[in-house]
Amino acid sequence: MIRIAAPAMAALMIAAPLAAETWDMPTPYGDATFHTQNIRTFAEDVAAATDGALEITVHSANSLFPHAEIKNAVRSRQVPIGEFFLSRLSNDDLAYGLDSQPFVATSYDDAAKLWAAQKPVVTELLAKEGLMPLFSVPWPAQGLYTNGEIKTVDDLAGLRFRAYNAALEEFAALAKAAPVQVEAADIPQAFSTGQVEAMITSPSTGANSKAWDFVTHYTAIDAWVPKNIVVVNQRVFDKLDPTVQEAVMTAAAAAETRGWEMSKEEAAAKTKVMEENGITIVQPSEELVAGLQAIGAAMLEKWNEKASDEAKAILEAYNQ
Repeated sequence: MIRIAAPAMAALMIAAPLAAETWDMPTPYGDATFHTQNIRTFAEDVAAATDGALEITVHSANSLFPHAEIKNAVRSRQVPIGEFFLSRLSNDDLAYGLDSQPFVATSYDDAAKLWAAQKPVVTELLAKEGLMPLFSVPWPAQGLYTNGEIKTVDDLAGLRFRAYNAALEEFAALAKAAPVQVEAADIPQAFSTGQVEAMITSPSTGANSKAWDFVTHYTAIDAWVPKNIVVVNQRVFDKLDPTVQEAVMTAAAAAETRGWEMSKEEAAAKTKVMEENGITIVQPSEELVAGLQAIGAAMLEKWNEKASDEAKAILEAYNQ
């Protein structure tokens, strides 16, 4: 038997490569979406920084889990990591949905300020479910897609209106429209079958779903700047080697910075794509803005009545 001296054994242990691990990561959006592209770069960064010790396989467009199931899939450790639309969790706590409250934060500067106030609370809430946020990236400000120009809120009455969270359902109802839950991937079919007739969403989603095939007008109401969030199961993360943990957090910070810049570039680029494909881009009338802001004010008043102390603290910090 060959005996290895203790110092030599220690050196061999240090030099030994970390055991390779692969994480499956579900995301709700297709490969053309900048969020997915940013996440793929994040995965590449992690693999490179860990020399392959951690590989993240991205499953886009609801191919592994439906959007509504991704958070619980990470929580139950069916997958270690996943992405979802943050305000989908508003039914758990209204703190999650402040970025989808109409006319609270309508610019990237406002959105950044809101996230700074929101992140500590969201982190604490997610921790109670064994989850840890890695990074969050906003969509471009949300605009209105319709057939024909909408000049006042009254013009929305009776329209079947695509909704993607509780706040938008409430918004549609207050506009006397009929909210219908439709995922981003199903937008073209929903319009073609008459399931929906109008929607509020980002220029990214509008261009990626080829909105010019089913609507004629885009009104830049800049109603809110909602975010996606990437979370990891805390127990799974804690089992990683400390050097791998550090690599994940470094890549996550870079993904958040990069994602915000991608979103800003996306807003202008995708609005131009829609215009080039025949959609009429219009600025909202004063009457429409006034009507929409009145709805936003009514929603915020109701929000305050139901919000947790933690959620109210976010709004207070944001308004300072």
